[in-house]
Amino acid sequence: MAKTFERIRFIVCALALAFIVISVAPASAQAPVNPTASAVKEQQLLNELGRIQGRGTIPDIRSYTLEQPQGREWRHFHEVTLRWIGAIAVLGILAVLVIFYLSRGMVKIENGRSGRKIERFNAFERSVHWMTATCFVILALSGLNITFGKPLLLPLLGPGAFTTWSELAKYAHNYLSFPFTIGVVLIFLMWVGGNIPNNVDVEWVKRGGGIIGKDHPPAYRFNAGQKMIYWIVVIGGGASAVTGYLLLFPFYGTGIGGMQIAQVVHAIVGVLFIAVMLGHIYIGTIGMEGAFEAMGEGTVDVNWAKQHHRLWLEEEVQPSSKPARAQPAE
Repeated sequence: MAKTFERIRFIVCALALAFIVISVAPASAQAPVNPTASAVKEQQLLNELGRIQGRGTIPDIRSYTLEQPQGREWRHFHEVTLRWIGAIAVLGILAVLVIFYLSRGMVKIENGRSGRKIERFNAFERSVHWMTATCFVILALSGLNITFGKPLLLPLLGPGAFTTWSELAKYAHNYLSFPFTIGVVLIFLMWVGGNIPNNVDVEWVKRGGGIIGKDHPPAYRFNAGQKMIYWIVVIGGGASAVTGYLLLFPFYGTGIGGMQIAQVVHAIVGVLFIAVMLGHIYIGTIGMEGAFEAMGEGTVDVNWAKQHHRLWLEEEVQPSSKPARAQPAE
């Protein structure tokens, strides 16, 4: 009887010991072994190296991150990639314009000035245009300073002067963004009706638009080239405004990752926008005779209108539709 009792006690103790061993064994011992698990954990740890957390007083703790691993990729874009994109876009279009001017020269009014002028843009339209254009020039220069100022201007100006200039540029960039955005909205509302593409624009492009060669295809108030500029201003200006305000008011619309994406989009759109506007400025000044007068004075010579916007001129002087607005030149 005693031996039987001893055997029962031995079995109970063995079962209890087995239960304790099973219960304390790690879950990973019961699962299949993943040979890459440790490598993944090590890579995650390596990726987290360089993260610096600070402390702050505002409720949003996301602003306490001073440096993060993804910031190294953004920094490489900002200091290397963006500079290449900007240099190629801006310097490239300047080189093209210089070559084009030397080979083509200014597009002249072939029949000469008629001595009669017709209103092209009223005072309100010109005011909106120049307000937006002035803001754009300052925004462009102050924005380029962020990318190219340190390598180009700092050695020339010195630390003190460069710091003062950069602070002024920063404030100008921030505050002038508001009238620029208003201007883009007004430009969209003022001229959207005349900038819808049509079949005339297709023919205008096929015939070189009066810039390539000597042909001057007819156009309404805005030709295909001007319509492209219009939509670039509206879409590019809108994208610049949205991404810019995400950066101007941090953590209200997105986190650090979203703001990094917004800055990339803002910067790329900005340098491409500048390149396109250089072409627009060229056509409106030294590239075409009589073009600057449209926004400078609000009127253009009748022969200029006949050469570049014949269909628009016919609409303006047609007696059945509206009274003629042609006037003698002063």
